[in-house]
Amino acid sequence: MALGFFSRLKQGLSRSTQKLGAVFTKRKLDEAALEDLEDHLIAADLGPEVAERVIESFRSTRFGTEVTDEEIRTALADEIARVLEPVAIPFEPSPELKPHVVLMVGVNGSGKTTTIGKMGRYFSEQGKKVIMVAGDTFRAAAVEQLQVWGERTNVPVIAGKPGADAAGLAFEALRKGKAEGADLLLIDTAGRLHNKGALMEELAKIIRVMKKFDETAPHSVLLVLDATTGQNAVEQVRVFRELVNVTGLIVTKLDGSARGGIVVALAEEFKLPIHAVGVGEKAEDLRPFSAQEFARGLVGKASLETSPPEEGETPSAAP
Repeated sequence: MALGFFSRLKQGLSRSTQKLGAVFTKRKLDEAALEDLEDHLIAADLGPEVAERVIESFRSTRFGTEVTDEEIRTALADEIARVLEPVAIPFEPSPELKPHVVLMVGVNGSGKTTTIGKMGRYFSEQGKKVIMVAGDTFRAAAVEQLQVWGERTNVPVIAGKPGADAAGLAFEALRKGKAEGADLLLIDTAGRLHNKGALMEELAKIIRVMKKFDETAPHSVLLVLDATTGQNAVEQVRVFRELVNVTGLIVTKLDGSARGGIVVALAEEFKLPIHAVGVGEKAEDLRPFSAQEFARGLVGKASLETSPPEEGETPSAAP
């Protein structure tokens, strides 16, 4: 039987759970045990702030008592969910904007182009008119990849010649989107972080040129992060927030990550909305971010869903 979305998420997070393995044993919560717990939380990429918050919660409520494996998992999941709840916000295009312009940013290899394709399919299936823009013009593979998604999902893709001006392409796409009454314009961008100056200049130019046509554009700037990079994702958020006004995050590749705790650290440090998480290559593998389900998956607890959606099902809410 094909694994459901939560099962794949839990499977992907299992290596993070294993990092916490020594924590999940029956023991007395004395100072030595709390120190051990804190070390494991930091090693699982939850970050020092979250680790300290969890430890203080345990110290104030359970110090000196014998706690079981299940009690620790439950308390840990509850504490992690409290950090994540405020940022678990699905992305929904504004119906007042025609189109709602989304600038997708992120380093090369983060899953940015694939994420655009998945979002394009999802919102097209919801009856919205979507246009995708192959704005990473220097990577032929990115252009081709988006065109394949477009053909597969019947979503139009605007692309230029290799090395075409990304800002001009975005301007033409916005003009076309306005003329055709599109609901959503998804714009791919370059992600050459090793050349930060050139990347900053290109992103700034795209935004500046679009504003000549619509001074409110872009309406959303979504940063796509690869969960397998761990703490490097924190630095990527910092850098891209310097370059552009990032409005939300999408975290990919959680199916292969031992670094799932990084999502908690990002929520604690930046407080940016986490719109969706990805656990695979298929369109249905991108789902709205659920704080409760993620927290439970991270500590190895069962899903709250009575019958988890299986592979092939359409997501119940927007990414």
